[in-house]
Formats: sequence, structure tokens, C-alpha cells
Amino acid sequence: MIDNIVAVAATTAAHLITGVRGDWLGCVPEARPRIYFANHSSHGDFILIRTALPPELRKTTRPVAAADYWLKSPARRYIAVNAFNSVLIDRNVVTRTVDPVEPMTKALDEGSSLILFPEGTRNTGPSLLLPFKRGIYYLAQRRPDVELVPVWIDNLNRVMPKGEFVPVPLLCTVTFGAPIHLEEGERKPDFCTRSRAALLALAPEPDEETKAAKEAAR
Repeated sequence: MIDNIVAVAATTAAHLITGVRGDWLGCVPEARPRIYFANHSSHGDFILIRTALPPELRKTTRPVAAADYWLKSPARRYIAVNAFNSVLIDRNVVTRTVDPVEPMTKALDEGSSLILFPEGTRNTGPSLLLPFKRGIYYLAQRRPDVELVPVWIDNLNRVMPKGEFVPVPLLCTVTFGAPIHLEEGERKPDFCTRSRAALLALAPEPDEETKAAKEAAR
């Protein structure tokens, strides 16, 4: 009960601070396992995506998060594990004993949707989007029938800049694009490039890379 209250409180706070709305441009909300993959600039990104989902989908949608960050303190552990039922993965290729794709696949098989950040870390640089890590390819390969929905989060990096602890009230938008699948015989680098372009095409900033991605997505 308390765990659910904390999750609802976080969702309510995110809505009050950002006024976030979900724009479903390429698909509609559906109660089936999906992989929502998004740009990543803040630790609050998964909360904002969850807030933009219809209430009936929130309880079955789980963020994929880095265990090394979210298990670092009791408070973080509580938020990640108890409040949001996160799928925690070990990013250290030297010490980990479980393939990170395994718990994600298991969650999909159990009926959950996932919120995934394929850049692998927060993007705090000038580029709109970092190159994608290969995990999204292996996950799409394991479950080719599951839709991968690109999700662009706009403005959250201005609400909570790196190093700041007090959010700045600003409007945010979460845009859901057209789902993609791994095509038969598609190579790993090609899929990572294509999925990244599908996400970049949703970005509102009119730079050259964004324009090229929008043109390719038509």
C-alpha cells in the first residue's frame, strides 16, 4: 500500500511540476507488452514517461535501470525496487554474472512493458542523442513479436539540470512514435542506427541530424 502511495505521489508531483502530456503520434495506448525506448537526460525520465501513460498502463510498465546507481542508497533502492518495480541490470561487464537481457526478457514474458534508455547513460552533452548500446538489438532479437515504441522526452533536462535538486516548473512533452520491429536478417549496427533515427525523428529541435532523421522516417 505505502509503495503504491509513493509511486502515485511521484507521478502526481511530476504532473504538477511539468504539466506533462503524452502525444501519441505513431500509435495508440494498448494494454500489451511493449518496449518504450527513449532519450535520456535525467534520472526522472522514467517517471515522466510513466506519468504520460494512461493510468491503467502504468502498473504494468517497468523502467529498466542501472543497479550500480539505484542500489547505492536505501532511499534509491526503495524508489527503484518498491515504488516502481524496476528491472535492475548490472552494467559492469567484468563483475556481472547475469546477462542483462535475461531479466528484461523475463519481464516481457510476464506481461510487463519496459521503459528502456538505449544510450546506456544520461546524455549531458551537446548532441541530441548518443549512439545506442547493443542491448536493444539483443532484446528485439529475443522477442521479435514485441513492438518497440520510440518515445521523445522534451524539456526535462531544463526542469532538472544536472547537479540541481530543486526542479524548475516548465512544460514537458512526451511523444510516442510509430512502433518498429527487428527485420529478418537485419544486422546489429543497422538496427541500432535505424531505431536511433526513429527516435531522433521525434525531436523538435531543427538541427541537421534531426532533419535527416525526419526525412528518412517519412
